[in-house]
Amino acid sequence: MKNLTTTLLLAVLCFTSCKKEAKTEDAEKTIKDSVAVEEPAPEQPLDSAAQMKAWAAYATPGNEHKLMADEVGTWNCEMTFWSEPNGKPEKATSTANVKMILGGRYQEAIYIGTMMGQPFEGKSTLAYNNASKEFTSTFIDNMGTGMMVGFGKYDEKTKSIELKGDMVNPMNGIKTPYREIYTIVDPKTRKMEMFDMKNGEEYKSMEIIMKKK
Repeated sequence: MKNLTTTLLLAVLCFTSCKKEAKTEDAEKTIKDSVAVEEPAPEQPLDSAAQMKAWAAYATPGNEHKLMADEVGTWNCEMTFWSEPNGKPEKATSTANVKMILGGRYQEAIYIGTMMGQPFEGKSTLAYNNASKEFTSTFIDNMGTGMMVGFGKYDEKTKSIELKGDMVNPMNGIKTPYREIYTIVDPKTRKMEMFDMKNGEEYKSMEIIMKKK
């Protein structure tokens, strides 16, 4: 009889413990499920007046756009290229016609010249995004089928814009980063430097000295 009582007592304790563990697991599962389905609070909508004010600020050209407008005109470009670090430089020339478009919000430049004995034509755009507070640059030309896109900010101390992006190397199909520094040397001189990557190291691949006519 004593053995039977002991056995029943152990069974009750085991059953009680199992129920507690099951409840704990259910509680943890409920908490996890609650966290999993929790959604972020919806954004508070702006009233119409605030929306109009924000959009007007986004669409209105500012000081950075005036900086771009200073480039308007025709520029003679002396270009130097390096295909590899410490490689032999190659020279080329072109003319850039720069203008502002779409109400002074964007800069467009058309390049015409000769490169490697072939006619060269390129087109760039430069924008300053009032919302993100950064410049965006694009470039296309008749030497390829890709588009270069870079993003960066203006440094008042150095009077330069540093742009960073990436492009696909046509030799191996691998996307590689590049860096561009555009410097305002003086009112009639600009310098553009391009830096590419090779074997994991950055090197200067192009330099353009621009002189305004």
